[in-house]
This record gives sequence, structure tokens and C-alpha cells, in this order.
Amino acid sequence: MLGLLRYAKEYKKELILGPFFKFLEAVFELLLPLGMAMLIDNGIAKHDFNYVLKISTLMILMSVVGLFCVLLCQYYSSVASQGFGTDLRTALLKKINTLSHQDLNDFGTSTLVTRMTNDINQLQLALAMLIRLVIRAPFLSLGSLIMAFYINAKIALIFILALAIFCSVLYVMAKQTVPLYKKVQKQIDKMNQVISENLSGIRVIRAFGQKKYSEDGMEQTNKQLAKAYRRVANVSAILNPATILIMNGAIILILFLGGNYINTGSLTQGELLALINYLTQMLLALIVISNLVVIFSKASAAATRVNEVLETTPSIQEPTDAVTELATQNNVSLSFKNVSFKYQVNSGLALENISFDLKRGQTLGIVGTTGSGKSSIIQLAPRFYDPTSGSIELFGVPLQKISLTTLRNTFGIVPQQSVLFTGSVRENLQWGKKDATDKECWDALMIAQSADFVEKLPKKLDTMIVEGGKNFSGGQRQRLTIARALINQPEIIILDDSLSALDFQTDANLRKSLAANLTNSSQIIISQRISSIQDADQILVIENGTQVGLGTHEDLMLSCVTYQELVESQQSSRKAGDH
Repeated sequence: MLGLLRYAKEYKKELILGPFFKFLEAVFELLLPLGMAMLIDNGIAKHDFNYVLKISTLMILMSVVGLFCVLLCQYYSSVASQGFGTDLRTALLKKINTLSHQDLNDFGTSTLVTRMTNDINQLQLALAMLIRLVIRAPFLSLGSLIMAFYINAKIALIFILALAIFCSVLYVMAKQTVPLYKKVQKQIDKMNQVISENLSGIRVIRAFGQKKYSEDGMEQTNKQLAKAYRRVANVSAILNPATILIMNGAIILILFLGGNYINTGSLTQGELLALINYLTQMLLALIVISNLVVIFSKASAAATRVNEVLETTPSIQEPTDAVTELATQNNVSLSFKNVSFKYQVNSGLALENISFDLKRGQTLGIVGTTGSGKSSIIQLAPRFYDPTSGSIELFGVPLQKISLTTLRNTFGIVPQQSVLFTGSVRENLQWGKKDATDKECWDALMIAQSADFVEKLPKKLDTMIVEGGKNFSGGQRQRLTIARALINQPEIIILDDSLSALDFQTDANLRKSLAANLTNSSQIIISQRISSIQDADQILVIENGTQVGLGTHEDLMLSCVTYQELVESQQSSRKAGDH
């Protein structure tokens, strides 16, 4: 956890001044019982009103100054802890953005969300408590012990006994709770995953009438989380009663021994009251320490999980001496040479011996049955994953030698699932080009066959898109994502089954528009529809991850059985639909 304090380096002043003012408040708090003893023994007992007034005024003044110190400490701790949480969250997000798709798959979305929210909240709380209480509580405990020895060394031994018993209980509790909190964090991950799946798939759940199944799964996960929390809460709950038992037992001993000492004249009434106050202060401070142990146990588990992400070395890294400028006039835009790929080390090959050359300005169609590996090809082109074997070149340069920023700016990718972000239409288009003008936005919309419906929107480019683009139809969302990919006029455009939500006429118009307006851009079109790719310069046919055909539509109709079967099945389906 201490390693994460580097994200609080901007708040050094707050980290110093907060504990300093808390220390001053603790000093005043330690002096108050001594003042009370003097007030009783030298003022009230001797009926000296002036002395009582003087000591009372001094005690009130110390209390007011102590309150002012507490307020300053609270302010500085809030500034430091919130700033620390903000900086750490930003650093974690930046780190996540450097991770490859493989790394993200290994972690999982739900656990990353938990680490970004719940875990960092725990760390913020821990830092706030570090500033407010970590100096005060031990200082009060130790200071109370010293003051007890100053008043009466024999009775102070009771303080040491109480302290030793408390520390033993605290050690056992800490040893039990830390592993339990780690299990709780894992259950929170699981809960987030279930909630995410239920919310994102709510339409599917309703369509299949699986509300009961969904609710039962949620209830079971919820019970498992509650059970994990109960286990750790049951252990932690022992701490406060145990502390109070130790404190009351020690007070009884002090009263018993103190009464005898008062009778013999070796202890005054005021000193006995001060000793009880100091014992109460010490053990109340120890209760705070016990609560801090709980907080820091949670924070320790959280810090381990946050550090796990921060210390992960991305499997795909920026190359040394990276190529930042590509000779885009090279005749071959993208070249796959005997490329094989598997998603996991122990899994089977998703692709095997894929080879093709995509020339500048040409269109490559990729077709195959569902699950054949078509989308895996375009996961490799922008280097979201590295191939298991073989090589991929972009304008004659191996991908591993190209700057990741340069590499990915070369592509305009439209994924299978259209993803829009909350914001205006213009802001979504500017994801493709930060400084895109309104004219460039309209041009991209026109090419993507989107200008007509955006023009009819009440606020046109300023129309707000709600979460996930749910205020647009599937086809409208798809065309907006296509416009976003085209706005920067990339060298290579990848449409990953992105035309499936479009009708045949819009599909044809879009392909004609791409050919007419982006003559220098190469295109990769993945589609289930033969009609969407039959005019491509080359068509790559994939079956079970293996390349079974490469050529024009006419060539494949003569040489590739798989392609012939796909064409025949779609023609049969269309004829059946006509009847």
C-alpha cells in the first residue's frame, strides 16, 4: 500500500500539516486530565475560586484551540485523500488503456470496474484515516501511559497490562480478517459481473422468459457476498466489546487500588480521576486503532488488487526505435504471411496459415460461416493481439516495428457491435478526428448514408445520444459508427460485419459511396452476405480458421466448394423468401 502513496506526492503540504494539527490537538487532549486533577486538588478542595477560574479558562482555551486544529486536519485530510483517489484512478485508467486485449481478457471487465471504484474508495478512506488518526491514536495511547507513570508508577502497571492484552487481541483479529477481506473483494467482483450481465442482457432475458433464472442467479450471488461479509463482520465485531471489557476491568482495578492509596495519602482524588481519564483515553484510542486495523486490512487487500493492474507488463508494448511514418504510397497496404493465431496458450488455433496481400485502394472481402475466424483476422491487423506464428506487414513494415499510435491511426475500424458514447452526434464523430469541422462531420455522414436522418434531427449534430445510442435504431447506430471511422479518411477501412443491420439498398449505396469518395483507401469488408463482398477485388474464404479460398467472385465460383455452397445457400434463401 505504501507504494501507492506516490500518487499523493502533489499533496505533500496536506500530508504534513494534517497530522501536525492532529498532533497538537492530541497534546491539548493529554493535558486536560492533568488540568482537571489540579482543578480538583488545588482549587475545589481548597475552595480557591480564582484558581478554579484560571484553570477552567485555560482548559476551555485548550479545547477551543484543539477544535480549531481538528477542523484544519479534517480539511487537509479531505483534500489529500480525494486528490489521491482522483490521481490514482486516472493512473489506473491510463494503465488499463495500455493493456492488450489479451491482458484485458485475463483480468475481466467486472474486476477492473471494482478496482477502479470500490478498491480505490477503500484506499482513499485509508489515507484520510492515516492523516487524521494514525499519529493521534498511538500518541494518545503512549502519552496516556507516560502521564500515568508520572502520576503513580504502581497504578501505571495496570495500563501496561491492559495494553498487552489489547495488543494480543488485535494481532489475532488482524491475522483473521485480512484473508477474509480478500475473499469479500472477490465476491464483489462476481456480484459486479452478474449485475453487468443482467443489465446488458435484460432484453434477451425477457425475450426468453428467463426472469426467474436471472433473479435466482442474482439472489445466489448476493447470498454468497452476504455470507462473506458476515464472516468478516463476525470476527471484527468482537473487537469493540473486547476493548470495552478490557477498559472496564482496568478501571475497576484502578478504583480498587486507588481507593487504598487515597486512604494512605499516596494518591489524591484529582489524581485518581486523572488516571481514570487517561485509561479511558488510552483504550478509546486503542478502539480507534482497532478500527484502523479493519480499514487498513481492507485497504491492504484493495492495494494488492490495484497494484496487480498497475504492475502488469502489457503483452503488447510500444517498440523501441518505433517507425512513426509509413510509406503509404507502397503498393501493398496490408500483408498477412502464413499467419496462425490462438487466443490462449492452451487453446486451439483460431486461425491457421492465413496469407493475403491487400493492395492500396483495393477491397478485400472476407466471408465464411459463423465462428470460422473472420473477426479474428481484423483483431490482428491493428495489433490488438500478436499472431502465434507468421508475420503481418503494413506498407512493407512488420507491425512489431510500428508505433502503436501510428499503426492504429492507419485503420478506421467499425466493429460488429455498434458502440456509441453519451454525448452529441458531433462529439461521437470527433472520436475519429478530434478537430473535425462541421463540414468534415457532414461529409462523413454523407458517405456513411447517415446525413439524411441526422439532418431531420431537431438539433442535427448537437442532438444528444443517450447511453449506448438507445435513442437510435440499429441501422442508424451502425451508420453513425461507420461515419465515425471514415471521418479521418484512414488508409485502411475495416467493416467487421458492419453492414448486417442495413437493408440491401443502403448496403449497396454505402459501398458505392465508399468506392467513389475514398479511392486511395483500402477496404476490408467482413460480411455474411455474398452480395456485400462479391464485387471486391479479392475475396478471402475462411472455414474453421483455415483459408480455403482467395480470389475474385468469378474465380471462387469455379474453384472453391465452400464459397459455392455459401452462394447457393443464400440464393436459395432469397428465392424462398420471394415465394
